[in-house]
Amino acid sequence: MFDMMKMMGKVKEFQTRMKEVQEGLGKLKAYGESGAGMVKATVNGKKQLISVDIDPALMKAEDKMILQDLVVAAVNKAMEEADIMAKEEVRKNTEGLLPNIPGMDLGSLMG
Repeated sequence: MFDMMKMMGKVKEFQTRMKEVQEGLGKLKAYGESGAGMVKATVNGKKQLISVDIDPALMKAEDKMILQDLVVAAVNKAMEEADIMAKEEVRKNTEGLLPNIPGMDLGSLMG
C-alpha cells in the first residue's frame, strides 16, 4: 500500500538536499580552453563565468576577431563541463530519495 506520509517525508528530504546541492554548485569549478591553451575560461557549477585568462601573444589589434572566437569557444567548453558536473552532483546527492521515474531528469532542475 502506498504510504503518503513516507512519500511526503522523502519529498521534504529531497527539497532540503536540492537546496544544499545548489549552494554547493557555486564552489565547483569547470575549465575550458581553446587555441591550444592560449585562452582559458573558468566557470562555476552555477554556470557563472569566474575568469578568463588570455595569452599576451593574442593582444594585437589585428587578432581581435580570432581572440573573440577563442574566448567564446573556451567559455562554451567550460560551460559544458560545468553542466556535466552539476548534473553529476544532483544525481549523487539525490540518489534514492525519489523513485526512478522514466523521463524525469533531476539535473534539469539546476538551470
